[in-house]
Amino acid sequence: MASSSSSIDGPSKPPSPLSFADYRYYWFARFTAVMATIAMVVVIGYQLYDTARSSYGMSIKEASFQLGLLGLVQFIPLAVLTPVAGWAADRFERRRVAIFSNMIDLTIAATLGWFTWTEGLTLPLLFTLAALHGVARVFSGPAMSAIAPNIVPPAVLPRAIAMSSIAWQSASVVGPAAGGLIYAVHPTSVYIFAAALLVLSAFTVSRVRPVLPPPAEVRRHPLREMVDGLQFVWTERFLLGTITLDLFAVILSGATAMLPVYARDILHTGSEGLGFLRAAPAVGAAIIALGLAWRPIERNVGVKMLWAVAAFGAGTVAFGLSTNFLLSLALLVVMGAADMFSVFVRGTLIQLNTPDHMRGRVSAASGLAISASNELGEMRAGAMAAVLGPVSAVVVGGVAAIGVTALWARIFPELRHARTFEARFDPAND
Repeated sequence: MASSSSSIDGPSKPPSPLSFADYRYYWFARFTAVMATIAMVVVIGYQLYDTARSSYGMSIKEASFQLGLLGLVQFIPLAVLTPVAGWAADRFERRRVAIFSNMIDLTIAATLGWFTWTEGLTLPLLFTLAALHGVARVFSGPAMSAIAPNIVPPAVLPRAIAMSSIAWQSASVVGPAAGGLIYAVHPTSVYIFAAALLVLSAFTVSRVRPVLPPPAEVRRHPLREMVDGLQFVWTERFLLGTITLDLFAVILSGATAMLPVYARDILHTGSEGLGFLRAAPAVGAAIIALGLAWRPIERNVGVKMLWAVAAFGAGTVAFGLSTNFLLSLALLVVMGAADMFSVFVRGTLIQLNTPDHMRGRVSAASGLAISASNELGEMRAGAMAAVLGPVSAVVVGGVAAIGVTALWARIFPELRHARTFEARFDPAND
């Protein structure tokens, strides 16, 4: 009787996601788009804070509050359009939705480049374009997240998610540093740089084979389908706990909005230092993502995710108290590593515990939670900084995030009991 090598040597290791051409295109498209948009976001934050301080004569606390408002105006379109974006990712060809979002960001880059060159920047203009970027993000996230499970086999998906995180995090390292440095040399050039990357991203994602919307036995009214996605997340306690843990922990511990304040008025490093501060978390995240892509975790995934979120909160406290630039960079690296670990676990659990016909809408709900945590976290930090000062705002938020992690471990025991990434539903019955 013939015997396969796998029966002798054990099951073979799944192939690398990069062995699939479609995934290579997808990976590069994600990398270039994230690099472009993060470079823009870093510079927008610095320009807004600097404009508030220099052109409008605001104090540090007043300008810090403007950074909080910047987070709010990016969140509003996310809150309003998330159900629409998730429905679009499940109804339309997903590559086209992703390209549509790239074109919105390309318009933003061209507009900001022009007004930076002509020295015509105002706070209303910056707020408007930030809101438009929120529109682009809300459509990009669900579409791109829902593409990956359709271009690699299920056995490869955990590594594919880790490598997708590498694309995100490595772009998050290069993007802020490049944006800050290019802006310091020639402010307008950073938007030319971003525009070129966005065109490249749109072209690359178009090379992925068409990812058609999954078939549905009965097509219902779009509003009904949007509600179905939200109801699915609400009734699945495991998904609900996983998504909301990040939501509340980062709302409370978000320190990103205060980085322009630290760069300009606490650490005194200017736009160049801001680029490195924004890149530092991504350095830690990229290291963890690379390790997870090489050797993904398989056991006690829920408990490890909870500890990672708690470590992120502790790092936030230490960063808030630091007045040394190198120490601050090191703490941000640690925070990024902890965040990446929790993101990997959460993203894998969500993708593997969601039926394909619901992935766009569930990804949209997850993306809303992530964006809400980031943007509302910035709003929380800005509002608190206006009252207590930026340092206290960061420190108090980190302490609160640790408390939320402990509370969620008790409210959602399903998270503590998640031993592996094994799906908790039968896809054939959903």
